[in-house]
Amino acid sequence: MTPDPYFFGYGSLVNRTTHDFPDPRPARLHGWRRSWCHTDLHPVAFLTAIRDQDSAIDGLIAHVPGGDWAALDEREHAYDRVPATDSVTHSEKAGIEIAVYAVPDRARSSANARHSILLSYLDVVIQGYLREFGVDGVAQFFATTDGWDAPILDDRAAPRYPRHRKLSTDETALVDHHIAAIGATVR
Repeated sequence: MTPDPYFFGYGSLVNRTTHDFPDPRPARLHGWRRSWCHTDLHPVAFLTAIRDQDSAIDGLIAHVPGGDWAALDEREHAYDRVPATDSVTHSEKAGIEIAVYAVPDRARSSANARHSILLSYLDVVIQGYLREFGVDGVAQFFATTDGWDAPILDDRAAPRYPRHRKLSTDETALVDHHIAAIGATVR
């Protein structure tokens, strides 16, 4: 019997409160990095994984029970599901199949002034990285993500991201600190 497959999450899927996929655990995806991008399927910027042989990103793997990808495919509808088994290091037993979601090159453009990064989305991602990897993991997230030249839309008062989460005062300060450190524009 073939074991159920796993996905590798590198953005909001790192925040365990945004999904109920079983057996999430930290992992590392080699040969990829994150980037803020835009597609015609979303009015705002969002994260994608892009191939980069000189990079590796931390994230979570989690079980896809029965190989039923339907719910995750719907959630990640702007992405292609790409095999990544040989690129992921993890603590799970050998022989599991792992996929990563990435926006195909043909459908992706750089994030830009017309397609802002939602702060409510970034907050969810950073909350997940803080809980999984600590403050060093948050710093690593910012260091291994491109596209910070796109403006960040401060929508905290009225979050537009559908899976937004309330951050603690310390979590909010951490996000704001890193935004300032990279020189991103918040509007």
